[in-house]
Amino acid sequence: MKIIKMFKNLFQNIGKIIDKSIILPITKLVVKITSRFDKSGKRLENWLSKTNSLLFVSLFLAIVIFIVIDQKILIFASNSAEVIKNQPVEVIYNEESYVVEGLPETVDITLIGSKTDLYIAKQSSSHKVTVDLSRLKPGTHRVSIEYNQNAGSIEYMVNPSVATVIIHQKVSETRTLSVDLLNQDELDSKLVIENIDYDTDKVVIKGAEHQLKQVAEVKALVDVKNVVSQEVGTQKLKDVPLRAYDVDGNIVDVEIVPEKIDVELKIGSPSKELPIKIIPKGEVSFGQAISTMNSSETKVTVYGDPTALARLKYIPVEIDVNNLKENKEYKKELTKPVGVKSLSINSITINVTLDTVSSKDLENVNIEYRNLGSSYTVQGTSETATKISVNLKGVKSVIDSVKLDDVTAYIDLNGYGEGEYEVDVKVDGTDSKVHYTPKTKKVKIRIVKK
Repeated sequence: MKIIKMFKNLFQNIGKIIDKSIILPITKLVVKITSRFDKSGKRLENWLSKTNSLLFVSLFLAIVIFIVIDQKILIFASNSAEVIKNQPVEVIYNEESYVVEGLPETVDITLIGSKTDLYIAKQSSSHKVTVDLSRLKPGTHRVSIEYNQNAGSIEYMVNPSVATVIIHQKVSETRTLSVDLLNQDELDSKLVIENIDYDTDKVVIKGAEHQLKQVAEVKALVDVKNVVSQEVGTQKLKDVPLRAYDVDGNIVDVEIVPEKIDVELKIGSPSKELPIKIIPKGEVSFGQAISTMNSSETKVTVYGDPTALARLKYIPVEIDVNNLKENKEYKKELTKPVGVKSLSINSITINVTLDTVSSKDLENVNIEYRNLGSSYTVQGTSETATKISVNLKGVKSVIDSVKLDDVTAYIDLNGYGEGEYEVDVKVDGTDSKVHYTPKTKKVKIRIVKK
C-alpha cells in the first residue's frame, strides 16, 4: 500500500508541474482559438476545464516524456567500439646492458565502451602501451603487450597482443670515424672543400654482438646544404649526425657514442690558368693543309680539385677537319676535365684557313723510351734505334718554323720485360697544324736489367 501511495503522490506532483508549466498555457491558447469558432469550441473548453480531463492529459504527457528521455538515455549509454591505430610501444628494460629485438614499434588498440567513456579515454594523456622486460634475462621470451588507461569501464584489445622478443647482452667496440660529404653540387662551382676537421676520429658503437659484426664503417654525414656562407674561409657545422653502415651501404641500427659531432670545413677556390689547345681530327682535302687556327680565346681559368688541376697542362678542343676544302668557322663548347668544377669561359669560336700543302723531312729526331719499368734499361741494336727522320706536312710557312725541339719521337714500353723486341715508333709535335710521320716505322731494341 505504501508503494502504491508513493507512486500516486509521484504522479500527482508530476501532474501539478505539467499542469502549471504545459497544460495551463496550452488551455489558454485553445480558449483564445476556440472563442472565435462556434459552440463546438465551447464543448472542448468545458471538457478541458474538468479536473479528471486535465489529470488524464497530464498523465499521458508524463508517460510520453518519460519514454522519450528513457530512449535517449539508452541510446547514449549503449556500447560502441573505436580503433586507435599506430600507438607507440614503450619498452621497460635496462638499456645500458641489453638490446631487444622482435618487438613491434607500434600497435593498434580497439576500445569498447560507452561513447562518453570512449571520448574521455581518447582525450586522456595518461594512457600508454607498455611491455615490461625489466625482470627478463638474455634469451628468447614471449611477452604480453599491455594497454594502460584510467577509465576502468573501458574494455580493450591490443593487436598484436603478444610478441616473441630476443634479449641480447649489449657489447661495445671502438671504431674509426670517416666523413661523407652530401649534396656537394650545392656548393658554388668555383669553391671546393679543401679540408675537414672534426672533434674526434674514434667513436664507440654499442649493440648486440651480431649487430657490431655487420658494421663496416661509421661515417659523419656532412650536408653541404648547411654551409651558410658560400665564401672562401672556415665554417663550423654543429651536431653533424653519425651513421653506421654494412659492406653494402645499408644502415646498421646500433648505438653510436657520441651520436653527433662538430665539423670544421676549410673552403677554398683553387684555380689554374691553362692554354686552349686546338686539335684537328681527320685529313683535310688532298693538296691542302691548315695554314692558321685562330681562336677567340687562347687561355681559360679552371677551378676544381687541386690534385686534378696539378695534372692538367692544357684544355683540349677537338675540331673535325676531315675532307675540309675551304676555310671554316667552328663554334665549340669547352669540356670540363675530370676534377674540374668550373671554367672561366664555356665556349670559343675557331677560324680555320687552308693553303697549299708542302712537305719536308726533319733529321736526327731523338727517340724517347716511355713507361719502362724502373729496374730495366734500353740498348739500341742500331743507330736507327736511337734517332730517326720525321716527315712534316703542312703549309710551307708553318713547317719551316718547326724546330728539332718541337718534335718528339717515342716508343711505348709499358708491359715489356727483359729481351729483344721490334717496337712501333710514334711522333708528337707542338704545332697541331702539322702532320708528323716517322720515316722509320719500327725499331729493334734490347731491354736488359740494370
